[in-house]
Amino acid sequence: MGRVPRPIDNPPNPWSSEAVEYFDGVTPPATLSIYEDRSKSIITTNDSPDLPFDHGVNPYRGCFHGCTYCYARPSHEYLSFGAGTDFDRKLTVKQAAPELLRAAFDRPQWTGKLLAFSGITDCYQPLEASYHLTRRCLEVCVEYRNPVAVVTKGVLVERDIDVLLQLHEVTHLTVSISIPVWDVDSSRAVEPYTATPQRRMKTVARLAKAGLDVGVSVSPLIPGLNDGDIPTLLEAAADAGALRAGLGFIRLPGSVRTVFEARLRERLPLRAARILSLIKDARGGQMNRSAFFERMRGSGPYVESVRKLFDAHVARLGLNQVQRAQPLHPSSFRRPARGPQLSLFGTT
Repeated sequence: MGRVPRPIDNPPNPWSSEAVEYFDGVTPPATLSIYEDRSKSIITTNDSPDLPFDHGVNPYRGCFHGCTYCYARPSHEYLSFGAGTDFDRKLTVKQAAPELLRAAFDRPQWTGKLLAFSGITDCYQPLEASYHLTRRCLEVCVEYRNPVAVVTKGVLVERDIDVLLQLHEVTHLTVSISIPVWDVDSSRAVEPYTATPQRRMKTVARLAKAGLDVGVSVSPLIPGLNDGDIPTLLEAAADAGALRAGLGFIRLPGSVRTVFEARLRERLPLRAARILSLIKDARGGQMNRSAFFERMRGSGPYVESVRKLFDAHVARLGLNQVQRAQPLHPSSFRRPARGPQLSLFGTT
């Protein structure tokens, strides 16, 4: 499985008013620290035209999986943490998440829009095995019949097949398993603490066998690293019973570039320069482009060739052709009856 990567130094935090310098540049070893997040709300919103959802739920912040390409790393800087090893090992837990979600659903302005789990974290990272916050939030979604889309690298999602089936029975539900890299060594270099790609594909098979709408997210596509994996990965997804496959190009906003480049040069020194050069070429000569409609797509001949390759294999394998049994709209949402007094006012 390869050696465990060294901790990644945190890039300078632009939101922090203090800086720490360690003697002779030696940083202390990274240990796992858990913090309680006492946020007053749980549903986040976004207005990005690049995303298929407007609302999300993040029971945790930071992520133990340690994916060096994760676009959410800079969000940790708002907590006065770093975007490097801090993002991987200083994790926050929203212990009141299920109660906050129920309260949000009870507000008149909530109409049952699609909720994405998660967005700036992985809702099935290892902490979920102990805290059960994602499971409890999904149980609230079952109670209210609220549409849900789950995206995760965590094989722990298998534990909740029973709840996901309940949700599938009453509303729209999709589950996407993120498997961007198929080669084990390449995967370990850039997503060091996830299950292997092959193990995640077993999760796809188990969810599909249970009758759930499951797909594979080949995101991010990292030029020169995982583009050659596309045919094999999609074939494995189709064989596992996936109905869908999606593709998105790597983003390196802010300090993500620093973290990604450091890990790449450490773990794949002979390939790093070419990968970084191809990323730049796919971004119109820049390492990152933040404009809507561009930041997740890339541009240029290389990008077009990869998209054609992806689309050709998707079509050949019959992915993305199954009509959804449940429409993507909030008509299923219902507030549960809690007695005759509430029902008099039409809140059921």
